[in-house]
Amino acid sequence: MDAQREQRGPRGPLGPLGPEGQRGRLDRRRFLLIAGLPLLTAGAGTACAAWPGSGRPGPRVRTDLEPLNARFGPYVGSLGEAHWLGYDLDEEPGSAESRTIPGPDSRIRLVGVARLAAGGAAAVTGKAEYAFTPAAAPSPLPAALAPYAPAGAAWQHSRKFDAYANHEGAQGRPSGEYLFDADRDLVRFDLLYLYT
Repeated sequence: MDAQREQRGPRGPLGPLGPEGQRGRLDRRRFLLIAGLPLLTAGAGTACAAWPGSGRPGPRVRTDLEPLNARFGPYVGSLGEAHWLGYDLDEEPGSAESRTIPGPDSRIRLVGVARLAAGGAAAVTGKAEYAFTPAAAPSPLPAALAPYAPAGAAWQHSRKFDAYANHEGAQGRPSGEYLFDADRDLVRFDLLYLYT
């Protein structure tokens, strides 16, 4: 038995220490590397896909009317149809960056285009105290909303109306602007609300 042990070489607590033991360890390492590589690759792909902001779509276009009618319906009139976005101002749609911790800016942006009841836009823009004038160049809409803003719209704006609607706003005193197209009974809004 001692002669056989001498031929195989010395043994350690985990097996032979000689060339045969090294080959056994190398074979196990190769096996683990070959078997583990696909698992590591799959795990890395999953982690990359789940990482905040990677491949994540921007905010979806909403069509529900209740939040809008509650926030500014009393000032513009009842909305019949809307396409809008509501999102954290620090996470602008289309931005490549996304934060994972809360930022110092706690404002929510509501931006969109909505249809008023027949004659609703004219009822607002026709009030002399607001002195509506043709809007210069409206600020660009997020790309997701561009299809809902007609190209030939004759937008009208009034700083006095904005001040009235923003001053009276409840939830965090909004700021922003309202543009109206009386021919199409549309209102285009771009507002900031303090998140409360």
